[in-house]
This record gives sequence, C-alpha cells and structure tokens, in this order.
Amino acid sequence: MKVFAISDLHLPGKHQKPMDVFGPQWRGHFARISEDWRARVAPEDLVLLPGDFCWAMQLDEAMDDLRAVAALPGTKILLRGNHDFWWDSISRVRAALPEGMLALQNDAIVTERAVLCGTRGWLCPGDSALSADDLRVYQREVARLELSLNCAEKKRAEARARGVELPLVAMMHFPPFVSPEIPSGFTDLLEAHAVPLCIYGHLHGPGLAAAYNGTLRGIEYRLVSCDGLGFKVLELL
Repeated sequence: MKVFAISDLHLPGKHQKPMDVFGPQWRGHFARISEDWRARVAPEDLVLLPGDFCWAMQLDEAMDDLRAVAALPGTKILLRGNHDFWWDSISRVRAALPEGMLALQNDAIVTERAVLCGTRGWLCPGDSALSADDLRVYQREVARLELSLNCAEKKRAEARARGVELPLVAMMHFPPFVSPEIPSGFTDLLEAHAVPLCIYGHLHGPGLAAAYNGTLRGIEYRLVSCDGLGFKVLELL
C-alpha cells in the first residue's frame, strides 16, 4: 500500500464555479488530476484529501463529485475544509459517502501504513487578519486536534499490542502555523505527540510562495494543494 495526498479539488458541486477564473492553470484541472491519479494510484493504495473538496452548499449537491472521486482508484480519506459547507453532521456525511471513502473528524483512522488524525485548523496567532472571533475558532480547532491525537494514540497502542508499529500522519486544511518562527497550539500538540508528518492545503496562487515544505522541530510539513502539486497526487509513504 502506498499513501498519496492532494487537497483543494474545488469541484463544482452542481454550481457554476469555473476554476479557471483563478488562472489558466486551473483549466480542466480535475481531468488532469484524474489522469495522473489513474496512472499512479492502485486499488489498494490510500489517498488523503484534506479539505475544500467541492463548492456544494448541501450534501446532496456534493454527491456527483463524491461519486466521481470515489470511482478513482484507492481508498480516500476526507477532511473538512473551510469551503466544504455541504459537510454538516459527521453521521450524515459518513452515511452518504460512497464505498471506498472515509471521513475524519475528531477521531482517528487506522490503515496498514499509518494512523491518520487531524482537524481543519484555522487562522493562527501571528496572522494579521486574526480577530477575536477567529481566535475562538482557532482555540476550538486546537481542542479538536487534541481529541484526534488522543484517539490516534489509543489506536496506535492497540496496534502495538498486536505487534504492529504505525506512525502518525496528521491532516489539516489550514497551515498549522503562520511562519516557522511562530509556534501555534497545533504545532505544540504535533510536537508533543511526536507526529512525523503533517500535510495541509488551503494555500493557492501567490500564497504558495509562503508555504512551508520541510522539517521543523522533528516534523515534516508538506503542502498538498492541487495547484501547488501541479495537479498531480503527491506520494507520501
């Protein structure tokens, strides 16, 4: 089993949202992603999708896009992004997901290669746009990451009792920090739990230049926004 990742597919969700308004690089982007995906991902592989799946406002509007991605090879793990308004209660989302798709929220998922955990995230301290309301959302997201990590540690211990050692992989939608020089509640938790790999998305266009890809205080951070990857899935493990 290989593990791949790609985020921010921004599929239409029954809305007229042509992505090429954000630049010609977005023209036919899902066809290009699908071509690369089919060429490189096997049925037994895993594909992590950390947020901004589609523009749908309601769950039923997202179903065509969910089915289109479900038809691609591999098992898909979805995490909510800030534009995933169709993602309401986790029980409804999980009941509606096509076969081969799993949703991560406030918990953890065990696979053959890793234990997956994470949360959407939000603006972090040090961001000039951070308001009092944003700070409350940020603190809630930090608490959700802690829930997920605690669940992941429990599942890791259960696997270890069976003689299987699995690393943690954290999925976030927002970057977990503003800059490497400014820690956050997210980075504090990731470091406390010795998470070796954290992937994130959200950044596009000019924001890609500010993305951090590399190892910081023992954790490898990788941006997986689809335009930052040239609309190709990234092999992680």
